[in-house]
Amino acid sequence: MKKDKIIFWTATIFIALFEGVMPALTSQTELAKEGIRHLGYPEYFGNALVVFKVLGVLALVIPQIPKRVKEWAYAGFAFDFIFATISHGAVDGINFQTFFPLIILAILLVSYIYYHKLNTVKI
Repeated sequence: MKKDKIIFWTATIFIALFEGVMPALTSQTELAKEGIRHLGYPEYFGNALVVFKVLGVLALVIPQIPKRVKEWAYAGFAFDFIFATISHGAVDGINFQTFFPLIILAILLVSYIYYHKLNTVKI
C-alpha cells in the first residue's frame, strides 16, 4: 500500500508541476504566446487552457474533491495531451515534440491507475 501511494503521488505531483505550476507561471511569456499562435490557436485559447489546467491540477491533488470531479480532470488532461499530439503533428510534422504529450499522458495514466488502486474498496 505504501509503494502504491508513493507511485501515485510521484506521478500526480509530476503532472501538477508540469500542467499546473509551469503553465501558471509561464503562460504570459512571449514564448508561450508564440507557441499557441504557432499552432494556429488564438491567444485567448491559451489563457483558457491555463485556467482549466490549474483547476484540473487542484482537482487531482486535493483529497476532498469528489471522485467524479477527479475523473473529469483525468479525462480533460487526457484530451489535452491527445489533442496536443495531433496539433503538433499537423503543424510541425512528426518529431519528438509530436510525441512528448504522449509521454506525459503515460505518466497521467500511472497516476490514474494508482488513484483507482488506492481508492478501491476491498471486501
